[in-house]
Amino acid sequence: MLKRGYHHGNLRQALIDAALALIETKGPAGFTLSEAAKQAGVTPAAVYRHFAGRDDLIAEAARQGYVIFAETMQCAYDGGQPSALAAFEATGRAYLAFARKHPGHYIAMFESGISVNRTADLAAVALHARDVLEKAAQELAQLIPPEKRPPPAVFSAHIWALSHGVVELFTRGAPGAQSPYLPEDLLESGIGIYLRGLGLLPADD
Repeated sequence: MLKRGYHHGNLRQALIDAALALIETKGPAGFTLSEAAKQAGVTPAAVYRHFAGRDDLIAEAARQGYVIFAETMQCAYDGGQPSALAAFEATGRAYLAFARKHPGHYIAMFESGISVNRTADLAAVALHARDVLEKAAQELAQLIPPEKRPPPAVFSAHIWALSHGVVELFTRGAPGAQSPYLPEDLLESGIGIYLRGLGLLPADD
């Protein structure tokens, strides 16, 4: 029997929610459209009214994830204002917080193999999320002498890569990846080392 409420515009989201749950437990390649339909309480044929295939379903889960991600990053950035340093560090921590709170979305975004350029909407929201971190980097870079100032895109990409590495190795449970330190502490110390190298933090005594 079909679940009540999926006949008037809720079916699409029900399928996305089902896919997110399956992505968390089985991975992005570990489930079929039929399984997503069953979890949503509809027939497999009903899925094709909304999605051409499994990749399209995952791409929409990723798009929604980027919307949440951008909002998380923007909130962190706003919370750090008016300090450019606090705003920048907060966006790095927001990456880790998002991965913890929204694992299904995170996997769909970064581990599914779905390109951010698959659809125009997905590309737009992914770009917006990157823009938040780049804006924070640009403001912080103004404190660096022009001759030593890295391009904001490079600056933000380094922190994105550092944040992503900590998430993948020490938060997502990669096999064999163990650390005596909390992921939050690893990320904070890594960002600190990077900023000291740019002269934005005092050197340790």
